[in-house]
Amino acid sequence: MFKKLSTLVGSILLILIIALGGCKSKFERLKASNDNSKKYKEALKYYNKKDYGRALELFDALVQHYRGHAEAEDLYYYYAYTNYKLKDYTSARYHFKTFADTYPNSTRTEECRYMSAYCYFLDSPTFSLDQENTQKAIDAMQLFINLYPKSDRSAEAGKLIQTLRDKLEAKSYANSKLYLTIGDYQSAVIAFNNSLRDYPDTKYAEEMEFLTIKAQYLYAKNSYELKQVERYTTAISFYQQFIEHYPASKYLKEAEALKKDSEQGIIETNRILAEAVTTQNLNKKGQVQNSTQVQIQKDSSTIKK
Repeated sequence: MFKKLSTLVGSILLILIIALGGCKSKFERLKASNDNSKKYKEALKYYNKKDYGRALELFDALVQHYRGHAEAEDLYYYYAYTNYKLKDYTSARYHFKTFADTYPNSTRTEECRYMSAYCYFLDSPTFSLDQENTQKAIDAMQLFINLYPKSDRSAEAGKLIQTLRDKLEAKSYANSKLYLTIGDYQSAVIAFNNSLRDYPDTKYAEEMEFLTIKAQYLYAKNSYELKQVERYTTAISFYQQFIEHYPASKYLKEAEALKKDSEQGIIETNRILAEAVTTQNLNKKGQVQNSTQVQIQKDSSTIKK
């Protein structure tokens, strides 16, 4: 009984292997054939069956052959979408743009320009990574809106631009905080101010204005005494600006503490500088007295001689 079952299973596996091998061989024979018309039809069948991998292999072989022919427009359209379906957005955006440039009067041109920009959007990485593609996506979406201001897709493009700008805003906020974290306080102050300038309506505005006070205070605290008074004063001015914008802020107590510490820092710095001046004057006076004594001793020695 067991032997018969094993034989049956083995036979079924053999049939499956032969069948699969036959299918593969059929596809390979199709790829190698010179029947481009059949390749095209089969490529479309694979595409419609969502077998995008095989569709792409066939489209790759056909694109050059059909260039300049009537079928070329349809073929290239599907070729671009096949790359898109396979999530190769870099290739897809290139082919969508190429389609739009090659067939400017096609009824699909607007769609392909939008899809090219949309592929940039899909390729935009998380905000913690380099945002070059994010900016390119914004530029591409804005170009689409400029070209097709009345298109239904323009409204969607506008929403996507806002999503992309939110990502750049988050990147700017994170970079500014990083300077503060690593102790580069001067760069932190500059970065916070730049971020607030570039994104005046940012949801991080309140926190960033508070952190600007903190960064400036720490910058002053870690400076040479000769620079501290000026830098503490700047921290106090940031505090004044902050309470004007956010009089009921959740950071108010911390901001007031930083202001008081800055005021105390000015008092302490002025004391240290005054003591230094006094010490310097005493040293000069001592040097003059020593010099006078040496001269008297020289004169006395000369008289004796």
